[in-house]
Amino acid sequence: MITFAREVLTTDDDDDLVLDHTVGSPESPRVLLLHGLEGSAYSLHTQGLAALVAAAGWRATVLNFRSCARDPADIRRRLPNRRPRLYHSGETGDLAFVVRTLVQREPRTPLYAIGFSLGGNVLLKWLGETGASSPVRAAATISVPYDLEAAAGFLDRPVGRLYTANFMRRLRSKALDLLARFPQETAHLDRERIVNARTFRLFDQHLTAPLHGFASVADYYQDASSINYLPDVAVPTLCVSSLDDPFFPHPAVTRAGAVASAAVRFQVTDWGGHAGFVAGPWPWRPTYWAEAAAFAWLSTSIGRIV
Repeated sequence: MITFAREVLTTDDDDDLVLDHTVGSPESPRVLLLHGLEGSAYSLHTQGLAALVAAAGWRATVLNFRSCARDPADIRRRLPNRRPRLYHSGETGDLAFVVRTLVQREPRTPLYAIGFSLGGNVLLKWLGETGASSPVRAAATISVPYDLEAAAGFLDRPVGRLYTANFMRRLRSKALDLLARFPQETAHLDRERIVNARTFRLFDQHLTAPLHGFASVADYYQDASSINYLPDVAVPTLCVSSLDDPFFPHPAVTRAGAVASAAVRFQVTDWGGHAGFVAGPWPWRPTYWAEAAAFAWLSTSIGRIV
């Protein structure tokens, strides 16, 4: 397991934002890692990428989304935030805050970024929002649900609910903890409907959208879907997806690739599942080639013309 140096930033709305850094030369490039749904710096994929980055002599920084940071002494224990909010697929304010902080500290350090699933959606949305002014030199994403409406519909199928059941238990528990700690700020939320939510769409309708100021779940999905920001991405970006992703329909991957700017390259495989992409002599010595491909894209990006 990677050993991190932890840093807690205070956000503009007076909350804690936890960063986990690998240690390296102050002159080496830095890669900002964004984990997936209910992940953290201690997730398999973030750990694997942090190890790849460190082995190359670069530095990694993991942005733990609000309510996702884990206690280093007991990674099963989540560290609660101080404000009545969580995180979501379109929340780019915290990412922008972290990038500004890192750039102000090290204005000459090359900065890159990789995002998984939800974290990849956040990254692509922010890259589209910042366009040519993005201080990130290159980026990569793995298994992004580019269209949240399409993803929610895909997961509404009975087989999709098998994949989401564990996520929903954790999300409901986190939401109920928020309601208990902030009763006044969350009085507009319907506790019973949150408890009974069994799909992402219902959870987003009764918790994510109203908690974070969206008019409806449709409004949230429209605003947060990275497919709407892909045309404006201006830095070299690799998007790895698979056609057998159980979280996202493959026709929507094709639509995302069709609208993306020339700076974005799609690498779509027939297999890979959701952030799987396992190669090597499984199960004895598996390798996760998507992570290696993502980091290789960053390490060869200098001088790339798009």
